[in-house]
Amino acid sequence: MMKLIKFISFHRYVKVKCREKLTSQGRSKESRTFGDLGYICMGSKGRYLTEFLIFFAQCGGSVAYLVFIGQNLSSVFQGHGLAMSYYIFLIAVVEVVLSWIPSLAALAPFSIFADICNAIAMGIVVKEDIQKAIAGGISFDKRTAITSNMRGLPFAGGMAVFCFEGFGMTLALESSMKDKAAFPKVLAQAFVGITTVYVLFGFSGYMAYGDETRDIITLNLPNTWSTKAIQVGLCVGLVFTFPMMLHPINEIVEDKLKQSSWFEKIQDSNNVFSGKQLKVATYISRAIIVLGLAMLASFVPGFGLFASLVGSTVCALISFVLPAIFHLRLMGSSLSFGQKVLDSFILISGLLFAVYGTYNSLVGI
Repeated sequence: MMKLIKFISFHRYVKVKCREKLTSQGRSKESRTFGDLGYICMGSKGRYLTEFLIFFAQCGGSVAYLVFIGQNLSSVFQGHGLAMSYYIFLIAVVEVVLSWIPSLAALAPFSIFADICNAIAMGIVVKEDIQKAIAGGISFDKRTAITSNMRGLPFAGGMAVFCFEGFGMTLALESSMKDKAAFPKVLAQAFVGITTVYVLFGFSGYMAYGDETRDIITLNLPNTWSTKAIQVGLCVGLVFTFPMMLHPINEIVEDKLKQSSWFEKIQDSNNVFSGKQLKVATYISRAIIVLGLAMLASFVPGFGLFASLVGSTVCALISFVLPAIFHLRLMGSSLSFGQKVLDSFILISGLLFAVYGTYNSLVGI
C-alpha cells in the first residue's frame, strides 16, 4: 500500500516537472491545464483523453463527497424518516452558490475552515477507535483483511488511489501559488501528512471494529450526541471542500463553452450586456453540473464500492498511465535507461491495475 502511495506522489511530482520543462522552453502559456499538456504530448487526441479522464475522475470524487454527506446526515437525522437523496439535494443548493465563487484563491478561506473541521472530527474518531480497540483487546487473529483475505487488496488499492483523487488540481494549485518554486516541497510535505492521517485513520478504525467496519467509519460509532457532532463536522468540512473538486470540471466545461460559436458571437458584440450574458451562462453551467452530480449521487448504492470503482478506473489511469506517458514524451531524451524502464513499468502496471480493479469492483456491486 505504501508503494502505491509513493507511486501516486511521484507521478504528481512528474506532472509538475513536465510543466517546468515546458516553462523552461518558453511554452508555459501552452501548458495551463492538463488538457494542454495532453495536447503537447499527443495532439488533439491527447487533449480529449486527458480532459475526459480528469472530468470523470473529478465527477466521481464529487459524487462520492455527496454520498458521504448524504449517508451521514441521514444517520444523524434518522428519526425524521427522510431519504438520503433529500439531504443530497438540500446540500446541492448550498454547493450551487459556492460553485459561483470565481477563483481558487477566493476559495482558500473555505478550504482552511474545511480542513479545521475535518482535522477535529477525524481526531475525535481516531480517539474513539483506539479506546474501543484497547477495551476489546487488540488482536490480529480475527482481522482477516490483515491475516488471510487477499481478495480485498484490489478494493483497498482502488480506495487508496481514490483517496488522492484530486489529480486535476495539481497544476491549478501550482499556478495559484505566489512562490511556485516551493510547490514540489509543499506537495511532498502534504503527501507525507495526508498519508500518515489516512493510514492512522483506517488502521485504528479496522482494529476497533474488525470485519464489521463499514465503508463510512462514522456509521460504526455509537448513536450519541458526540457522534452526531462528529458526523456534522465532517459533513461541513466536505461541503466547503466540494467547490475545490468542481474547479477542474468547471474549467473544462467553460473552456468548451468559450470555443462555441454562441460565445464567439457574444464576444464579437463587445458590449456590457454581452458580458452579463457570459456571466449568467457561467452561473447556469455550474448550477447544472452540481445538480447533475447530485442526481447521480442519489442513485449510488454504496460509498465504498463506488469510491473503489472510481479509484480503479479513471483515477488509476490519471495517476499512473498519463504521467508516465507525459514524462516519456516530454523528457525522454534526457532520461536514463533506468528511468525509462521505471516509467514503462508503472505505465503497464497502471493499465493492469485499472483493468483488474475495475473488474473486481463491478463484480462486488
